[in-house]
This record gives sequence, C-alpha cells and structure tokens, in this order.
Amino acid sequence: MSSLGSSSGVVVLLVSHDGARWLPGVVEGLGEQVVVPDGVVVVDTGSRDESVDLLPEHHDVVSVAASTSYPEAVRRGLERIAVTHADAEWVWLLHDDSRPAPRALSSLLDAAARRPDVDLLGPKLREWPSLRRLLELGVTISGTGRRETGLERGEYDQGQHDDEREVLAVSSAGMLVRRRVLEDLGGFDPRLPLFGNDLDLGWRAAAAGHTTLVVPSAVVFHAEAAHRGVRETTLGGHTHVHERRAALYTLLVNSSAAALPWRLLRLTLGTVVRMLGFLVIRSPGEAVDDLAALVTVVFQPRALRAGRRERREWLQRAGRAPDTERVRRLLAPAWVPYRHGLDFVGDLVSALTSQAADVAERRRVAAAELDPSSQAAARLRAERAAREEEDDLADSGAVARFFTNPVALLLVLVVVGMLVASRTALGEVSGGALSPVPDDTGSWWALHYDTWHPLGFGTDVPAPPYVVLLALLASVLGPTATVSALLVLSLPLGLWGAFRFLRVAGRLVSPRGAPRWLLVGGATTYSLAPVTSGAWGEGRLGLVVAAALLPWLAHAALGFADPGVDRRRRAGWRVGLLLALVAAFAPVAWFVALALVAVALVGALALARDAVTSRDVWGAPATALGVPLVLHAPWWLPALVGGHGGALLLETGRAPAPGTGRWGLLLGRLGDLGAPAWIGVVLVVVGLLALLPRASRIPVILCWIVALVAVVVGALLTPVTIGLTGTDTPTGLGAPMLVVQACLVTAVVLGAQGAVRGRLATGWRVLAAAGAVAALAVPIAGAAWWATADDSLTSSDASIVPEYMVQRSELGPEHGVLVVRGSVDDGLIYTVRRGDGLTLGEDEVLDLTTPGSDVTATVRALLSRPTPEVVDRLGDLGVEYVLLVAPADGTVAAALDGATGLVQSSSGPRSRAWQVDRPLAAGAVDGDGTSWFRVLLLVVQGLAFLAVLVLAAPTLRTERES
Repeated sequence: MSSLGSSSGVVVLLVSHDGARWLPGVVEGLGEQVVVPDGVVVVDTGSRDESVDLLPEHHDVVSVAASTSYPEAVRRGLERIAVTHADAEWVWLLHDDSRPAPRALSSLLDAAARRPDVDLLGPKLREWPSLRRLLELGVTISGTGRRETGLERGEYDQGQHDDEREVLAVSSAGMLVRRRVLEDLGGFDPRLPLFGNDLDLGWRAAAAGHTTLVVPSAVVFHAEAAHRGVRETTLGGHTHVHERRAALYTLLVNSSAAALPWRLLRLTLGTVVRMLGFLVIRSPGEAVDDLAALVTVVFQPRALRAGRRERREWLQRAGRAPDTERVRRLLAPAWVPYRHGLDFVGDLVSALTSQAADVAERRRVAAAELDPSSQAAARLRAERAAREEEDDLADSGAVARFFTNPVALLLVLVVVGMLVASRTALGEVSGGALSPVPDDTGSWWALHYDTWHPLGFGTDVPAPPYVVLLALLASVLGPTATVSALLVLSLPLGLWGAFRFLRVAGRLVSPRGAPRWLLVGGATTYSLAPVTSGAWGEGRLGLVVAAALLPWLAHAALGFADPGVDRRRRAGWRVGLLLALVAAFAPVAWFVALALVAVALVGALALARDAVTSRDVWGAPATALGVPLVLHAPWWLPALVGGHGGALLLETGRAPAPGTGRWGLLLGRLGDLGAPAWIGVVLVVVGLLALLPRASRIPVILCWIVALVAVVVGALLTPVTIGLTGTDTPTGLGAPMLVVQACLVTAVVLGAQGAVRGRLATGWRVLAAAGAVAALAVPIAGAAWWATADDSLTSSDASIVPEYMVQRSELGPEHGVLVVRGSVDDGLIYTVRRGDGLTLGEDEVLDLTTPGSDVTATVRALLSRPTPEVVDRLGDLGVEYVLLVAPADGTVAAALDGATGLVQSSSGPRSRAWQVDRPLAAGAVDGDGTSWFRVLLLVVQGLAFLAVLVLAAPTLRTERES
C-alpha cells in the first residue's frame, strides 16, 4: 500500500475517444489497483461508439465535442477535478488504450514518497496486447527531432532497464503528476493537439526546475492506437506528418534564442537527408510528410513566436531562470543521430548483400516444401541447421578465424598483389587508349551539360555517358584521383563481385555451395580478365570498369528467378541501373543484354507459353532494358538525331579500337594485346570439361548458352566498321568478350563443384581432376604474365606539341594548333589542339565529328596551294599554329614555307611549325551553348536516376518509429 494513507490523494484523469475496443480492459485494470484512487474523471471527446456506456456509473464523465484536442480535454478534466476533488494532490493521466498493471499506481506513489523532490513520474510502457515488448521507459528528443527511448527495436522486457532514473519526459499514458505543477505549467500546449505534448511538457518542467522520474516497477500496457493508425483521429490519416511537426515545434519553441538559428538550419538540412532516406526505402509518403511538417512549422512563425513568448512570460511570473543545464543533461547525446544513420546504412548494405542469397534460399525451400517428407527436404533442413551453427561460430570468433583461414589470407594476398601490380596507375596517368584527365572537374561537367563543344572546329556530338559518372566521382575525389581509383580498385571490386556471384550460383546448384578454394580460383581468374585481355595495360578504362561491374549485374539478375513478384520487379530496376552503368563504359553491353533477354523469352515461350505471357514474368527484364535507354537519353538520342549513331557501337577511349574477332571473344583477347593465347585456350577446354559432371550439367549448359549468345552478337558486329574523322575503327566487342569470360569461369566453377560433390566414374574423375588443375593454372599464369608484362600507361607528358604552343593554346580557343600527320603519298590526317588538349571523354566526341565542307576545303588548300586567302581563313577558324609532325613531308613543308601570312616557328626534331600572322577570331568555335532540348533531357535523366535508385533499393522492413 502507499505511504500516503487511506486516501491516496490521486484522481485518475482518463481521456477517451472511440475507445470501446480497449476501454473494458482499462476499466478492469483500474479496478485491480492495489491503491484505490480517490476518483476517476473521464473526458470523452465525442465518441461515436459505445465507449460511454462501457464506463462504470461511479466514474465522473465529462462529454466534450469530437474536435477537442488532447490538451484541451486535459484542461477540461482539471477543471472538473478542481470542483469535485479540490484536495487532490496527484493526477494520474491515462489513455483509453492504456491498461495499468495492478501495482502500477502503488509503485508510482511509493517512488513519490521516497523522492519528495519529484513532481512527474512515469511507468514502464509495454506493448498491448503482446505484453512483453518494451515501448518506453521515459523519453527524450534528439537534435534532429527523433523521439528517443533508449531501447533497441522490438526489445523485450527482461528486467534490463529496471533502475529508476531522471528523464526529460514520460508518456501521458500513465503519467503521475502533481496537480499544482501541471496547473502551474499551463497543462499541455494546445498547439500540440495529439502527438509530442508529453515531450514538450517534460521539457518545460525541466526548465522550470522540476524533476521527472521513470519508475520501471510500475507497468502500463499501451496499444498506441493513434500512433499505429488503428484509431481514426481528427487529424486525419497522415500520422507521420503530425508526429514530425510536433517534434520540430518542440525543438524550436523550447530552444534558447542563441541556439535557435543553428537548430533551424540543422532541422532544415536534416529534413532533406531524412527525405532522401525515406525515398531510398521507398516511402515517398513519409518523405512528403517530412517536408510538409517542416513547411507548416517554419513558414508559420506566428505560432512559434507565441509559444516562445508564453514560456518566457511564465518563467518571469514564476520568478525563475530556465534550468538550461538540467535540460541539456536530459536531452539525447549529440552522437545519437549519427548512430541511427550508421544503423540505417548497415541495414541497407545488409539488405543489398543478402538479396540474391535470399533468392536462392527461398527457391530451395520452395522446392523442398513440395515434398516435405522427401530426402531432399530432410537434407535441406539438416544443412540449414549446420550452416546456421557455422555462422554463429563464425560471428563469435571472426578475427581469430581470419588469421587461421587460408582462404581469407589468400584473398588478402590476391588483393594486395593487385594493388602492387597496378601501382603504375597511381597519379597522373595516360597512354595507350587513355587520354589525360582535365585540370578540373568543371571540364567534365561542361562536356556533359553543353550542347556545343569547342573541340576541333566546334561540334555538337553529345558527350559519352560515362562522362557524367566521372564528373560525379571527381566532384569528391578530383579528376586525377578518380581515374587512378577506377584503374586500381576496379580489379578488387571485380574480385569481390565475382566471389559473391559464384557463391550464390553454387548454392543454386547445391545448398552446400562450391568449396571456398574453387570460389577464390574462379573469382581471381575473372578479376584478371581485363588484365589478360590487354584492356588494362592499353588504358581501356571503359572495359576495366565494365569488368568490375559485370559480376554485380549478374548477381542482381538472379532476382529474376525470385518467386515473389515484388522482388522480381525490384530486380528489374536493380539490373537496369547496373546495366546502365556497364553500358555507360561499354555501350555494346546493352545489345548483349537485349539478345539474352530475347533468347530467354523465346525459350520460355516454347516451354511454358502461358506463364511467360504474364507481365509479372516479362516485365522485369523489359524494365531492365528500358532503364538504360532513359538514363542515357542525353547521349544516344542526340547522337541518332545528329547522324552519329556509330557512338552506340564505339569502344571507349582513343580510336582505333583493337580488333577482337570471333576467336578473341572465346580466348578473351583484344587483338594482339594481352597474355599468351594458350591461357584462354585452357579456360575454354576446361569449360567444355565442365559439361561432364551430371550434378551440375544443367547450369553449366546455361552458362554456355549465354556465352554463345554473346559470341553470336560479337560475330554479327565483327564485320561492322565505324567511320571516324581520319580513320575507321572496328566495333567495340569488349563487352561480349567479358560476358564470355564470365560464363566460362562460372561454368568451370560449377562443373568442378559437380565433380567434387557428385559421383563420377574413375576415368571421368581423373579427367575432371586434370581439368581442375589446369583451371588453377589459369589465374596463376595470368598473374605471372601481369607481373612481368609492360603496359602503355605512363605519367610522363608525351605531347608532340611544343610547350610554347601548349601555353598559347591555353589562353583561349582561338589559339588553336593545327596538327598534321602523314605524307602526301600515304595520306594526311589533321587534328586541332585547343585549351589543354584532348582529355578523357573528348576523344569519342571529336572522332565522331565530321568537319564542314568549308573547313575541309581550307585545310586541303593549305596543304597543297596555300594562298593568302586560305591563311586568312585559318585565322577565322581560330588556328594560330600549323605543326607538321615528324617526319614532316617535304612537299607540304615547302608549300607552307612559301605561303604569305605564315611565319616559321621552332619545333621538335624532324618536325616543322609555322605561326599564322593574321588576326585570330575570338569566337571562331563558339556555338549556341546549351539548347532547351538538352536541358530537358538532362532534367529527365536526373529525375529518372533518382527514381531508379529508389525503386532499385531493397525494402528495409523495420518498424516505423515516432
């Protein structure tokens, strides 16, 4: 019993609104109290159900309108208590969905007797009807407006939080408060009609010097009907917007004047971040609610000013200064929002990395559940239990296991070897097919944004799609570090992606998956494909990045086989996003994907026509093919309209691209570049041997089908040549080559898994063992070749243009240098250097540019019969120097020596140079800037990118918190 004697001095104030679902339990809980309250005042806010009829006759009922807010209802209840129980010291606030445990009031009163300095007390809140899950043990608020309970998500009550402690606030569902203090504080703020008023009251009480205590021995079960949307309120269905508005209002109205500007700025920026987070987890409604809450609070400052004025006047009347130290101590620590951010990122990464593994697990479970009594089902259950036990052991000793795990150490050794071998790509690097990077990131942004580019004699050819990706990365890392990072880190990224994909693919064959040594060998072999093909050493940045992304694309494509329709749809968006990234660096990859989808749908039509015609089946692959078309629209659409369709088949980097050929696709070689061909032959032969084990024959056949489709696409494109300015180049077949290599590696790993896990005759087993040994020789031989081979990458300046011409060209686009190569007998080729010369991303633009007929005629006349009019025309075209590259053709040099208006200049050995002694046109290569059509395409691209990111993200199934 309470130490307060026979009279408890407590009056229960119960606010009810359409609570018939819970009210009988609340009334029963009040009747079970060990300490009987002096009275019960019920304020019913216009209930339309039988709530009032469920109340006992001895309860004092005050009926008010349905539009009455909770603060107003409490005020009306206090007025009735002042009349009927004038001597009551305490008011116990309850909701019609909060049932107190029998000793709840007794425990609160006992704590009040032990702590006379306490004016507000709150119970432990547990979820109703689960009864064991914790909801609150006192609350506070973070600097971002998050209601902080200090509890883990879904935490159960095991007595772990049963210490009494001072808190900022306690919930009004079970709050015991001194009646005098509640009246002095003015009750709850009427500007907080339903949510957040308990936090505001607690903050004001702490500022006034009052103590709020949470008493865990007092238990109240709370259904949180309004918060969970179970009960219809006068605020409407958008619960989140009102909760967020209450949090923002509470922070701003109670902050000091000095902290108000900083808190306002933080909440504004924090709202933007929260909106992005909600969009990532596909909750656009809550994102809009966050924005609406911010707007209603910030753009209606009258309520804020009034609330802050009331708080100042109340403290002045009470003769008190705000107890800022107490409030600061009770607010959530400053690091709490960052912890929540890290938790969110962790949840997102976990959801991303486990997506395909979940697909494989569900497929195996679904297959086993078709016959629960089968041996397969029993084996699946046993293997799952063993794997869970193994995972538990791995989690408990991860560090110790790492240093004793040869597979982990081997992977680390492989990655370190890659980083060491790729050290030539560190710093300013160019050479081969790789042009130098621009001096600043703005050059890449301008190349992506502008319709007209001051390259050569001016061009409207659109920038390749990978330029915007380079610009995004360079905005953080800088241009030089961006290219170095892509060249150095792409190989470890490809290794990681290949390991993940092969692990999941192996589990699709067998629940136990492939042995780890097979995964390491296969992943290493694939990750070295851009090296052994010659792409890395030649500086083919596009193929290097595409090779790193391809395993992740294949991993996402496994989601097409998910039994859940929603997951298949998200897989379509995810595959589309990754395909857009791959196709940005290797455009032909989209055509390979188109062929694979067509073959898959045609094959499925032949086997199960009715199933394939469903939109739920073909919709995801169609989405995957459509996403790159939308995201790359600022590139391919102007290219086709402007007659530059060759860009869709062009290999990234300097032209001409090396010819791959049909055998190059199978052997993984770009022309004469790369490692010895016998390494590729071994992989093909072992891939054929992978067809022998029966246990894995079907997935290996699928790998070969995909490889053959890529070979057919490459064979169809092999005869195609793209006409560029001054030369022709074969179609870029790097993407089909990478697909073939990935399929061969996957076939070898799955075949070896089938040989190891399955049953083979002795002769076939010996042959399979020989194949496995040969397969292991492939990555070792590739790594050894890389360690001893030379590459074309260098950090030295290999420019053939004299330094003084370079300095002049950087003064403006009108100071161009006309560079002429070749001879009269073999043909002459010319280019124009402007600014800092051709940089990464500009090669394809200039190669696809066809000079105007007047420009061609002027240059032809200059190199054959240069007249004063022709030289004048050079000045109009923004050419200040003419450079004949060594070995300079004598006939052309003699003609230029005698030309009026050309003055000989210094040059390198066996080269010749002349300066144009004529006025230079400052606007020679100026264009129309950026057209409205391109702006429209860029806006669509940006919005589509954000939408695809949201749609591709995994669902984080978490409980929404207030």
